[in-house]
Amino acid sequence: PRHQVDVIITEFGIAELEGRTIRERARAMASIAHPQFRDELLANAEMWPKD
Repeated sequence: PRHQVDVIITEFGIAELEGRTIRERARAMASIAHPQFRDELLANAEMWPKD
């Protein structure tokens, strides 16, 4: 389905999401976000259940 994304590519990197938990996906996406927002996104990623 279109809503299931396996890979996200930005100018800051590549996040491979296939087979990851929600928390792992959030961490991976935060790691390729603009550096200005990374710390906040990584902190928010920790609020997700460990699955």
